[in-house]
Amino acid sequence: MTVLIKGGTVVNADQSFRADVLCDNGLIAAVGPDLEAPAGARVVDAGGQFVMPGGIDPHTHMQLPFMGTVTTEDFESGTAAGLAGGTTMIIDFVIPNPEQDIMEAWWQWNEWAEKSVADYSFHVAITWWDETVREAMGTLVREHGVNSFKHFMAYKGAIMAGDEILVNSFSRAVELGAVVTVHAENGELVFRLQKQLFEQGMTGPEAHPLSRPPQVEGEAANRAIRIAEVLNVPLYIVHNSCIQSLEAITRARNEGQRVFGEVLAGHLLIDDSVYRHEDFDTAAAHVMSPPFRSKEHQQALWRGLQSGNLQTTATDHCCFCAEQKAMGKDDFRMIPNGTGGIENRMEVLWHHGVGTGRLTMNEFVAVTSTNAAQIFNIYPRKGCIAAGADADIVVWDPEASKTITASTQFQKVDYNIFEGMTVKGCASHTLSQGRVVFSDGQLDVQRGAGRYVKRPPYAAYYDALKAKVRREQPTPVSRG
Repeated sequence: MTVLIKGGTVVNADQSFRADVLCDNGLIAAVGPDLEAPAGARVVDAGGQFVMPGGIDPHTHMQLPFMGTVTTEDFESGTAAGLAGGTTMIIDFVIPNPEQDIMEAWWQWNEWAEKSVADYSFHVAITWWDETVREAMGTLVREHGVNSFKHFMAYKGAIMAGDEILVNSFSRAVELGAVVTVHAENGELVFRLQKQLFEQGMTGPEAHPLSRPPQVEGEAANRAIRIAEVLNVPLYIVHNSCIQSLEAITRARNEGQRVFGEVLAGHLLIDDSVYRHEDFDTAAAHVMSPPFRSKEHQQALWRGLQSGNLQTTATDHCCFCAEQKAMGKDDFRMIPNGTGGIENRMEVLWHHGVGTGRLTMNEFVAVTSTNAAQIFNIYPRKGCIAAGADADIVVWDPEASKTITASTQFQKVDYNIFEGMTVKGCASHTLSQGRVVFSDGQLDVQRGAGRYVKRPPYAAYYDALKAKVRREQPTPVSRG
């Protein structure tokens, strides 16, 4: 299919300019003024609109088995909802059970993802350790294009990675040229606080944020940073929700360490009062980890995004309906952790970021697309409007407005954490692989059209790092 996007303003992370964009055979064929539409091409009128690289959500959980149930959103419905909001690629997570063969889990997630309607990739979680895990990490990097490995520092008794696993996995990542990522919460402290609160009679959702205070996140973030510092491995910390983790990241970056921070749209906009709602279903719908925080943390996170100490925005899209959340009706520890957001991430960030002056249009593109593409080594294939890049594009109407509600969303879940929020600025058209898959509020997607995107390792960076380490090694002292 050939598509000409005509009359818009191209917005990349580094610059904006008036240009038409010609897409052919899944790629951007040309970017320039006054391009002619080839015979039979579809023309998209982008007059008065912005033409931006499609969003990349680097943190989703589609079809995830978790806490005794499975998320309602699968790879087909989840990637479709993303396209409706301008997100054209996700990076999901393969999460093996403890002692499960890593490659067995890898192939299972790949099978689930075959029905995706948009492009996708995978981080792989390291939930246990032995020599087979070490070998599997090598296979994933060399043969399957995985360049990032996830570590849950929370969820004791399930998938929590202790310091021994972190050290082993981080060390292996250095050898392979991979990035390590962490969910930073001190699992031992969370476990103890959960137990104490429950024994004190606090059984409802209001206990959830109390069991995971900002300090447990800050401690884990700092610990992961210092382990990564010793081992010389780049570190990406997911869903930062508080001042304490942001300060740890900022300090490390000021010291020259390669640490990257992600923030969720929800953590920028929703505060912890939701857990005190009188309706259990409403309060439980917001149970996720880390939890939503008080307003001073939101203000700090915005500053982190503005300053560049937080580089990416995500959703941690992990949907459970009210019936599933009710598993924890009498025990907040049993409420499945997770919320939605992939459909609305870019809308709420535009409205509350660009619309308020917190972010420029170019910074918006950086934090919703380009930075993720660069950190995970798929730039410039993704994350920019340029000849030769994948034709994953969103045409953005800055004057369009909508009120977000679960009753009209494409997301496959019975609530929306942004329910009732009116936003100005929405996708009018979304292109995936050069095909118009969303226009005028309607999806036109194809099951299985999404492609698995390989992400090569950072061989050049690591080769240079190893050479530097060798040069700086002290000369052995002769004892003979």
